Amino acid sequence: MGKPDNGNVSTVAITVRRGFMSDYSIISNCSDHMVTLLREKMCPEPIPSANNIQVSSPASQDVDYLVGVYLYDIVEMQDVALGPNIRKGRVRLTRPPRPYTLYYCIFVNGGSQMGLKDLDVQKILGKVVQILNDNDSVLPVQLQPWLETPEPPIVFSQAKINLEEKHRVWSALHKPYNLSLFFKAGPVFLSSEDVITTPEVVEAAFNVDMKKK
Repeated sequence: MGKPDNGNVSTVAITVRRGFMSDYSIISNCSDHMVTLLREKMCPEPIPSANNIQVSSPASQDVDYLVGVYLYDIVEMQDVALGPNIRKGRVRLTRPPRPYTLYYCIFVNGGSQMGLKDLDVQKILGKVVQILNDNDSVLPVQLQPWLETPEPPIVFSQAKINLEEKHRVWSALHKPYNLSLFFKAGPVFLSSEDVITTPEVVEAAFNVDMKKK
């Protein structure tokens, strides 16, 4: 999903209502940011066209592109403590946002029509690593400019998984393993739409004992 269009009344209304914390589209925004970043830094060398870099799955390798960014897992971060419920107005509360880690496989499409050689693949992947190392974080407000609540940066780093685990990602798609990069992004906070209404205090009574002891 893209950024809100200020000319669209319904979109602006949703933005105002949800404008405190990241909403569910932050996941797709993160993927789009990675693709945009790679397009800006890799074209026209070593990738000739921005269209050659896509959000895609290795299972779609018959499509004519060169670099695919594949989100293969979304995992809640259990080691991050959740904050208290968040007050929205006088009598409404919403649950705190929950943090997630996104896991990506970045690969070169062997089914493209470019006729890449092994050294070409290594060159492309080397450039990807360089770009993500040099641009290893993004603020949620850069992905969703309407945010009003400060949130920590989303950090990109290589996922510490072994070769066997990488093979399992590819085999789950019924594809043989190809040299590829595995990155993670987090924390990505997802807000809640579950609103809790609390009773409003309209009257309070106090008894004061003025008797001397």
